[in-house]
Amino acid sequence: MRILFLGIFKKMMQLTSYIILHTQLSQKAINNTISLLNEDCTIPFIARYRKEMTGNLDEVEIGEIVKYKELFENLEKRKTTILKALEEQNELTPELSEKVKNATDSITLEDLYLPFKKKRKTKAATARLQGLEPLAKMMMSQRVNDLSQTASKFVTKELETLENALEGARFIIAEWINERTDIRNTIRTQIQRFALISSKEIASKNDDTNKTEKAQKFKDYFDWSESLKNIPSHRLLAILRAENEDFLKVKMAIDDEKAIQKIEQLIIRSQNECSEQIQLAIQDAYKRLLFPSLSNEALSIAKEKADEEAIAVFAKNLQQLLLGAPLGEKNILGIDPGFRSGCKIVCLNAQGELKHNETVYPHAPQNQAIEAIKKISSLAESHKIEAIAIGNGTASRETEELVKKIHFKHAIEVYVVSEAGASIYSASKIARDEFPNYDVTVRGAVSIGRRLADPLAELVKIDAKSIGVGQYQHDVDQTKLKNSLDTVVQSCVNKVGVNINTASESLLSYVSGIGPKLAENIVQFRNENGSFSTRNAIKKVPRLGGKAFEQAAGFLRIKNAKNPLDNSGVHPESYELVAKMAKDLQKNVSEFIGNKELLQKIPLKNYITTTIGLPTLEDIKKELEKPGLDPRGKAKAFSFDANIKTISDLRIGQLLPGIVNNITNFGCFVDIGIKESGLIHVSNLSDTFVKDANAIVCLQQQIIVKVLEVDSVRKRIQLALVK
Repeated sequence: MRILFLGIFKKMMQLTSYIILHTQLSQKAINNTISLLNEDCTIPFIARYRKEMTGNLDEVEIGEIVKYKELFENLEKRKTTILKALEEQNELTPELSEKVKNATDSITLEDLYLPFKKKRKTKAATARLQGLEPLAKMMMSQRVNDLSQTASKFVTKELETLENALEGARFIIAEWINERTDIRNTIRTQIQRFALISSKEIASKNDDTNKTEKAQKFKDYFDWSESLKNIPSHRLLAILRAENEDFLKVKMAIDDEKAIQKIEQLIIRSQNECSEQIQLAIQDAYKRLLFPSLSNEALSIAKEKADEEAIAVFAKNLQQLLLGAPLGEKNILGIDPGFRSGCKIVCLNAQGELKHNETVYPHAPQNQAIEAIKKISSLAESHKIEAIAIGNGTASRETEELVKKIHFKHAIEVYVVSEAGASIYSASKIARDEFPNYDVTVRGAVSIGRRLADPLAELVKIDAKSIGVGQYQHDVDQTKLKNSLDTVVQSCVNKVGVNINTASESLLSYVSGIGPKLAENIVQFRNENGSFSTRNAIKKVPRLGGKAFEQAAGFLRIKNAKNPLDNSGVHPESYELVAKMAKDLQKNVSEFIGNKELLQKIPLKNYITTTIGLPTLEDIKKELEKPGLDPRGKAKAFSFDANIKTISDLRIGQLLPGIVNNITNFGCFVDIGIKESGLIHVSNLSDTFVKDANAIVCLQQQIIVKVLEVDSVRKRIQLALVK
């Protein structure tokens, strides 16, 4: 038992040390966070309600602990597999076992295992079967003075000539060279420091003049060369995509002669016939084994790094989009615009329920503009419409222009809403379950209207990858992308909080501690038993146990609840504490909430306990001041330049209003009201150096831009930020 405990303790110390090495966080914070994670606590819950235990770590820092915990555990699993394999091969020595156990990264670990790894049939393996390993050993000793005579003893019927025997021995030596850790690290260093990555156009099967439009997107890389260590992530991903699509041939190169010389310095100790053969073996090992393997490894590491950067950009964009300003609970008329197929119109009430749908045909070829105006005006009146949401796809500008001509009886704001991913939602199972009796066009219009009311509640129903922000999301590691985006969605949902009596299954599934199955149970229970009147009532939901309640309760809101704290971010575990605060001030809790003057009188230090410290107390006080406050801003109406309808309307020097619709490592894209978004390169975001575009702009920000360049053929627009 004691040995088992010591083993667990040792592993925990190794894990902690590993995480400290990569994060520089304190040992106490890491250990406590790991304990909470092992108890199935979620990141949002730990960050919000366990600040004293973690030393006030935020979600990003806790996420880093999760990341390196997983990396460590995967490394340990691989060590176990390798040790077992070595043991089965009778190759495991105490020294090798120690080296494997002490390896701190996968590259070192795999290098240690490489000489013992089961290989497919190689030239070296064939040479060994031919009995040439003793000759290879004698050559490597570099002590043989008459190599020709020595090697002649290995000439057989199978190995007809002296050169055959020497060649076979060289294959074995080449394999030994390839398996030496010091040599592999030497070449690794050369590649890391000096490798150039280049790309060349693959000659088209057709005449050059018939290059596809898709190929032209990669024109900048038809003859490109750049240092691997300096290449930006977006450029590497673009080049690799082009290679994958057979537009480019990509290769890596270093100074081969210099690399070979470095290997020779590590191996050759004499000047005789043996050294000549070893030189040949070194050249073979380098060209056939070392460089192909290690250059692929370097490219894989660079790709992994580029993936991480692209995923980070996507995650940051997604967070901004999900936390976009909601209009709130309003009666909304949603329009999915179109030409030939018409404009799909839906009327939604303040709860987002579909009350009416219809199609109008204001544009060519039907040109029923007057009928459309009458119909929209009538629907606005009968459904007491407070805002109109128009999708930003085909016929958007024309529809917006039409709607703004209408003289409504009361003021109605008109909003143009991104419809990226709306078609994905409209064809999804979620949409079919919500609207089984309506087709995809109606569902798409509903999604547009709901996005205006609450972007977060609607966008969680769509695969995050399809929302239309980020860069090269289809080229990166899909598992890592999904995990990162799921984390972002969960963070945003819990940051805002969720009304348990109105939330969809999709939204509820991202609440801390709930997940898809419990979300389904909650909605079913709600449908069968009516609205929840208290947070405690949530415990009646089947399979929602104490742990799930602990994790979820603080993020669930109940409007007009018996206890006003149920509509706040105060966790039920702190209700007694709040009641005591109110009692000490001779007030009840309802008088207490929202009374900033009264709350300022609370001596927070008096309520510190062994488990509750100032960080939690400050959070409680902040929440009591404005309970259930939505951290998002309010939606603002916006108008594009009425004179700009297509790319041909653009002129260099024009100042135009626009909305930031995507942010990348190299700048941001701006919707200026036409099909093509314009790019503000990072160098055109400010007069001073800008490292990160997010420091200057954010998603959905309304800005003024200046047109710098227009390439109508490639449909590219260069812009500069004015304000």
